[in-house]
Amino acid sequence: MQSRAGQNSRASVLVVDDEPTISEVVARYLVRAGYDTRIAGDGAQALALHNERAADLIVLDVMMPHVSGVEVLRRLRRDGGDAPAVIMLTARGEESDRITGLALGADDYVVKPFSPRELVARVDAVLRRVRPAQSAPVATDVIEAGDLRIDPAGRRVTRGSEEVQLTQREFDLLLYLAASPGTVFSRDQLMNGVWGHDFYTDTSTVTVHVRRLRQKLERDPAEPEFVQTVWGVGYRFDVPASAGDVSEAA
Repeated sequence: MQSRAGQNSRASVLVVDDEPTISEVVARYLVRAGYDTRIAGDGAQALALHNERAADLIVLDVMMPHVSGVEVLRRLRRDGGDAPAVIMLTARGEESDRITGLALGADDYVVKPFSPRELVARVDAVLRRVRPAQSAPVATDVIEAGDLRIDPAGRRVTRGSEEVQLTQREFDLLLYLAASPGTVFSRDQLMNGVWGHDFYTDTSTVTVHVRRLRQKLERDPAEPEFVQTVWGVGYRFDVPASAGDVSEAA
């Protein structure tokens, strides 16, 4: 089973669990967060899918029939090469389970039941540690979208002939979104990328800054042209249809 996040996917994640309800819920959250996500129902299928197309990260249940998650992890680490990051899932919270998984090279450990939203944040954090080069790009050239102009070097934003006065964090948030037009970022991802904090931070800060940014940037904050909400997921930067694609100029 496979679920695609589309051409703007941030990384490839393989979810391995013999409980379909869990794997499907986790996959749905990961797709919403922008990950190219596949599902495996057991350890053998997980190894086959990874061999077919390597995943950047595997969310791996420990307790599975036939080939356990621990055995999958052991084989992945034994094979070496460009091994994926691994987050282990288990219904048991005993210290011995955690020690075994971590000793074999697991990057993180989550005990069931868990929050899918927190799991996505942990995926973000692990990938940020092991693959820092894959962070969202930061624009250095001027970004133009319709009558909106964002100058990273001068830290200036204009709409038409008028300059938009933004605070440092409002500008950073706008630039982070505009550098990847059309890509949906969750509040956790924006908190990590703009504020530099991990998943445990109160993400209501993002909501407040988006509201202030719209009040200054949008002609009608209730019907934003640029900073748009994707309900239940997060925010993205959109280019008005009449403006065409975002272009960059030196």
